[in-house]
Amino acid sequence: MKKCAFILLALAMFGTTQINAQNKPSKPVAPPLPLREISGIVKDSTDLEVIGATVSLTSDKDTLKTATNNNGVFVFKNVKSATYTIVVQSIGYMKTPAMLFKQNDRIPRIVMDPIVLKEEKNTLNTVVINGEPSITYKTDTIEYKASDYVVRENSTVDELLKKMEGMEVGTDGSLVHNGEAVLKAKLNGKEYLGGDVANAIKNLPAEIVDKIQIVDDYGDEAARTGVKDGDPQKILNITTRTDKSVGNLLRLNTAGGNNKRYDAGIFGTRINGNQQIGVRTGYKNTVNGVAGSGGGGGTGGTTNDGNASFSIRDKIGKKIEVNMNYGFNGNDINALNSSFTHSFTNFRDPVTQKDTLIATNTTRGNVSDNNSKNHNFKADIDFELDSNNFINFSPSINYSSSLSLRSDSSYQTGFRHQRQISSNASTNTRPQLGAAISYTHRFGNKRRRLSLHANLNSNNNDVEQQREANIVYFLNEDETERRDSLVNRIIARKNLQNTYRGSITYVEPLSLNTQLELNAQLNYNGYSNDATTRNVTPTGYSEVIDSLSNIFDYSFTQARISLNFRYGMVNTSKFRFSAGLTGIPSLLSGTKVSLGTSTERKSFNLIPIARMEYLWSRQHKISLNYSGSANEPSFDQIQPVKDVSNPQNPRIGNPDLKASFTHTIRSEYNNYLADIKMNYSLNMNASFTQNSVVNNTIDVLDPNVVVGPNQKAVYISETRYINVNGSYRLAGNYSVSRQFGNRKYNLSFSGSANYNHRISMSNGDQNINTVKTFIERFGPRINPSDWFEVNPYVSHNYTKSENTLLKNQNETSTLAFNVDGKIYFLKSWLFGYSASKNYVSGIKANLTSNPFVVNAYLEKELLNRRGKISLHAFDILNQNNFVNRDYNDNGGYTDTKSNALSQYFMLRLSMRLQKWSGAKGRKGQPIRRRGDGSFM
Repeated sequence: MKKCAFILLALAMFGTTQINAQNKPSKPVAPPLPLREISGIVKDSTDLEVIGATVSLTSDKDTLKTATNNNGVFVFKNVKSATYTIVVQSIGYMKTPAMLFKQNDRIPRIVMDPIVLKEEKNTLNTVVINGEPSITYKTDTIEYKASDYVVRENSTVDELLKKMEGMEVGTDGSLVHNGEAVLKAKLNGKEYLGGDVANAIKNLPAEIVDKIQIVDDYGDEAARTGVKDGDPQKILNITTRTDKSVGNLLRLNTAGGNNKRYDAGIFGTRINGNQQIGVRTGYKNTVNGVAGSGGGGGTGGTTNDGNASFSIRDKIGKKIEVNMNYGFNGNDINALNSSFTHSFTNFRDPVTQKDTLIATNTTRGNVSDNNSKNHNFKADIDFELDSNNFINFSPSINYSSSLSLRSDSSYQTGFRHQRQISSNASTNTRPQLGAAISYTHRFGNKRRRLSLHANLNSNNNDVEQQREANIVYFLNEDETERRDSLVNRIIARKNLQNTYRGSITYVEPLSLNTQLELNAQLNYNGYSNDATTRNVTPTGYSEVIDSLSNIFDYSFTQARISLNFRYGMVNTSKFRFSAGLTGIPSLLSGTKVSLGTSTERKSFNLIPIARMEYLWSRQHKISLNYSGSANEPSFDQIQPVKDVSNPQNPRIGNPDLKASFTHTIRSEYNNYLADIKMNYSLNMNASFTQNSVVNNTIDVLDPNVVVGPNQKAVYISETRYINVNGSYRLAGNYSVSRQFGNRKYNLSFSGSANYNHRISMSNGDQNINTVKTFIERFGPRINPSDWFEVNPYVSHNYTKSENTLLKNQNETSTLAFNVDGKIYFLKSWLFGYSASKNYVSGIKANLTSNPFVVNAYLEKELLNRRGKISLHAFDILNQNNFVNRDYNDNGGYTDTKSNALSQYFMLRLSMRLQKWSGAKGRKGQPIRRRGDGSFM
């Protein structure tokens, strides 16, 4: 009983406790703390963003890891605790100690102060002293620290570039880096005033520059999607100092001289961080130099040139950035050229069927006047819909017109024996319209992206040419028997090209260090061509010549499907590579209306793509790229009919032609030894082409010239097309530079080597033409004080051309001793000079076999170097007019000389006004910048 009573008592007490507990008022329960987003930026000691740094966040509730993006920014989402520890590490930098942070629990989005990494003092046996190294290598970028290169006060950027290793600056403002031409200019990652390199480096002051970057640029679409396709072009990017990123600059210059030389211009710019406004206008008369029949020569003669442009880049509100450029250029080129061509024909005698090599010597002279005008408008409008969605719209308008007058005379002896005097007058108008639109979406994982792109272009080209020619065919060696041919024709050409393109790109991150890239695109090119030839009678009546007219329409449609795998997305990885495959189906179809024929042709190509890069450190890297490209033959090349619109050169297409395929390999090695200030680089390129489409020139009897039994036959060249294998090109360039005495002295050795293996056909027989070119340059830059500078150097240029069919060779060599420099005296006076003594061999036709070219100027600085007045003397000894030689595929050569008129004197007056200050962060926040210098 006692036991039962005890149990009942216990139950009663427990029940009472429960009732009391239920009746007792409950305390309020705190809501759960919110999850938060934590972001920040990682920089180095030079205020440059560090890309791909590994950032680790740990707390009692979190263990997270991410990497900084291309802007040095990292983001952690869904962080549970506001008290956490962060550690940052990246190759080439010292690992940060564990940093403890305590934030407000109630703030859902935390933006941290910049985290600064210190560079490792010993990285793979490369000892870094004196702070940051002058040269660093990044993916697709070589970067120079401007403060390590001393220039005189009020110098421009071109003077700064001349001090930097691997840079060659031309007097016209052209820029070459390690043997490759730099084609565009940017300022703080944004195209600067239309991208003109000379405009940027000859006007912007050196004092505002923080970094100089040479970038391998794969185009705007690659920048948006991250998918790199094709070969890059070299871009100059100038990043400004943060304390001199806001300013105004106005530059005025005017000059006049003898031989009708003049030059005047105005340049003004406003820079405020990412904002850029610029205006430029100029009018001048310039010397074009010595003309050439190949790519190495200009037009010869002189040019009267007028230009004007306006550019603006700015933001409209917070979401829209606009970049607009308008430019006008008008020029009048006057040239007087003469040339001598030595060529060969592999002629097969129709009777004996034996091949004989017969030479033809051609002496030509021409006077030309070409007047052209060009209007160009382009805009880039970026819409940032939100942090994950972006739209870019780019309209463009271009209109060009020209009037060209030309008179030619030629005299040929040898296989062809004739004299021709002709005149041509032609007008050309070309309106072009274009538009492109792109959309990019970033998913929750910022590296996961989807991009859509579409563009269309319309190009309408109308040309009308009136050609008068008197051709005299000599039917014997004594020129006593002849046939005359008079030609007076009007040729009207209308060419319309419409291009449409659409593409989609998807990027899927597989891990922190890998990603998969998928790209699909469709390209359509439609062509409408109408060439009508009318014969003009002596009475002025004209009629259409059907046999000399050519009307055809065709289209080329091509699809591209690419899959690419990339490894090495962060800087913690020394080794980075990507590999992929592109499939390209295509369709070429069209109709030749004038001949009633049609063609349809399908093809499919597989193109592998591979890129590799290994970084020993930020100053030492090697890269290797492979790409392939397929090129379909043109519509004319596959039409199996005779096109006689040019009676002297009929053309017959080959429907069995295959598409040519070119393999391209590019490699680059760079190393900068910071402790001894020595830089050396080596670039190599190789391209191999399968199924090259080459001209097979066949000599046939001219059906329009009837000759007697004892008279010399008259032949014309008939062009046919054939596929051949074995064409390739090897090229390389190198540069070694060593700085001494705190960069007061620089010793450099650079050069290039090219081997071009070309194949041509003559009357069905193959000729292999190999051209070897070697260029070396060696010399110091001596600048012991700010009042004295001298740069002596010696250069050697050697070219050798050999041919298998002719079993001949041609060699040219130029050894040049050069010097240029400046001497400042009496505080505000400057004497500048340049001289070049050339020893030329292999060209007997030179007006001056070993020319000695001397230029000099005397300058007086005014108003604390803001103003200058100078007297310039060009080609004082009048020896710059020597012959330019180009080698032909068939084993011959062409020597060209022109009216260079290079000796003249000019008086120049210039004034530059400028004021610069520092950029400021918004709402008191610190300045944040991306790796390309752009402001965030």
